[in-house]
Amino acid sequence: MAITNFIPTLWSETLYQELEKDYVGVRLCSREFEGEIRGEGDRVKICGIGPVTVFDYKKNQDMPAAEVLSDTERTLVIDQAKGFNFFLDSIDLAQSKKGLMQAAMKEASDALSDVADRYIYSLTDPAVEALSQEAVTSTNIIGIIADARRILMEHNVPNSAKISLEVPPAIEQKLVLAKVLRSTDNVEVLGRGYIGSFMGFDIYVTNNITPDESGNYRCIARTGRAIAFAEQVSAVKAYEPELRHGDAVKGLHLYGAKILYPKEMVFLNLAPAAEAEI
Repeated sequence: MAITNFIPTLWSETLYQELEKDYVGVRLCSREFEGEIRGEGDRVKICGIGPVTVFDYKKNQDMPAAEVLSDTERTLVIDQAKGFNFFLDSIDLAQSKKGLMQAAMKEASDALSDVADRYIYSLTDPAVEALSQEAVTSTNIIGIIADARRILMEHNVPNSAKISLEVPPAIEQKLVLAKVLRSTDNVEVLGRGYIGSFMGFDIYVTNNITPDESGNYRCIARTGRAIAFAEQVSAVKAYEPELRHGDAVKGLHLYGAKILYPKEMVFLNLAPAAEAEI
């Protein structure tokens, strides 16, 4: 059966499910504002309410007049559009084992998820507080994480909030050598990249946090609502190229993200110490 006989919506759903499995940075974002995305440049409106004032109540006395709450509106712009288009020759298809095209779709999802995760880790906001530490070792990494947690608590992030810390392998090494990570029975639920918990953080490792020119990695500590992400897998289509014998698939991945709660995030600019100083 030619690949073009497959239902396009099934290909889209399969790709979407694979993306969900592969995400690290995106999975830790809020998805509640995803809404309906029709094309690149579309916008998701995010409304909020200002703080409520608390007053002293006194028996037999009138309360203050009802407070008029201010509302806010922020816009998440769907401004990222990433495509793929691959071809498999009919000779390769004939000589290969069953499932070659499915394997190619998995490769496409891996590539798309990596690009989306790197986009999440590129987001910035001047309102996000930052910590810096050169020559991070298995000893001083504990104090750095404690400082990040302190900042979040000072910004009124409740103890009950789900918070994560995302680090690259070079920083994961310091945590492993510090012997502070605790395992959990919910590893499958927490998903790809989860390596353990410490000081209330679910800690994840990812290759998509890359060093800058000075060798610093910008790690992220955040709540689950600090960053909003919205996406759509659009226009996945199987076709037969006119001048080739074989099958091809092309598709479009639309998405955008925005830091909604900068006070519920901390950037940790960390430069790992040399191996001799671990």
